[in-house]
Amino acid sequence: MEWRAAEPGWKYFFPRDHGPHREFKTEWWYATGTLADDQGREFGFQLTFFRQGIRPGGKSPGSSRFRVTELPFAHFAFTDCSAKTFRHFQRSSRGSFGEAGFSIPTGKESRMAWMEDWEIIRIGPDRYRLKASDAGRAVDLTLVQEREPMVHGEKGISPKSSKPGHASHYYSLTRLKASGTVTIDGKSRSVSGLVWFDHEWATNSLDPGEAGWDWSGLHLSNGEDLMLFRIRDKQGKQVFLSGSIRDAKGSVSAIKDLVMTPGGTWKSPHTGGLYPAGFEIAVPSRALTLTLTPQLADQELLLPPFAYWEGAVKGEGWVNGSPVTASGYLELTGYGGKILGLSQEK
Repeated sequence: MEWRAAEPGWKYFFPRDHGPHREFKTEWWYATGTLADDQGREFGFQLTFFRQGIRPGGKSPGSSRFRVTELPFAHFAFTDCSAKTFRHFQRSSRGSFGEAGFSIPTGKESRMAWMEDWEIIRIGPDRYRLKASDAGRAVDLTLVQEREPMVHGEKGISPKSSKPGHASHYYSLTRLKASGTVTIDGKSRSVSGLVWFDHEWATNSLDPGEAGWDWSGLHLSNGEDLMLFRIRDKQGKQVFLSGSIRDAKGSVSAIKDLVMTPGGTWKSPHTGGLYPAGFEIAVPSRALTLTLTPQLADQELLLPPFAYWEGAVKGEGWVNGSPVTASGYLELTGYGGKILGLSQEK
């Protein structure tokens, strides 16, 4: 049995596609959120579960629980925007005794992805719960889905290269209404805000000549949701660009004229990597411009074998001559270390 490639024609069904796709090599369940308490103190978080396949398909019936067909691991990061602090954590497990895993959230198993007490759970139609805690930082949120899943790309795939054969299956739950608590050093605070959830699976999404990407998922104050990314080669040159936008009425469109321009640089004191310090975003066909600025300069995760920047950002700009603001997350990979597992030499 060989790994399956992401090809045109995929039909998305839910809750089936909230679960794992073990015929594909790489998969992640990814949530980012921007939150605030009733005093206006702002927080951000990232919780990501990764499934890295070793062999296609699941375990055969009756096989040893120690037989490994995939490697689960997870990242949790917490930004206290007001206090200007950032903490990040990593966990991994074989999942041999059910302490980590992935499931279609139906019937007895309501969890979509979990790693010990970190978990994303479907608690009912269009309702979810997200929990993570480590070293004095914690989030515990109820999420309400008010919009249909936003499918990216066309014909069921999200291309990652101008060359054929490099794509993923990719959807987002873009504007999950969040309420719950964050905990900092034993003190809990009631918070509310918005969460963006991504689920993506592929086998050979990056071309071997590609080194990393810059991605953002943004909530605009006019009710629109914006996803955008650009992919760079090993010389740092932009080689592919893509995006999706959903208007306040729910209509989703692929963006054909996206422009992402890095603004300034930030040098990591940890890896020496030179990251963009922000971005200028433009979509001329929608008369949209945004300036994205990190809430905190140092939101770099150092989680061997990975090093990448993932943090809360804010944006200011214009849409059709009217002012607009944005909040969300920015992810920058391939600047502080190599991204593993997302391309295969042929």
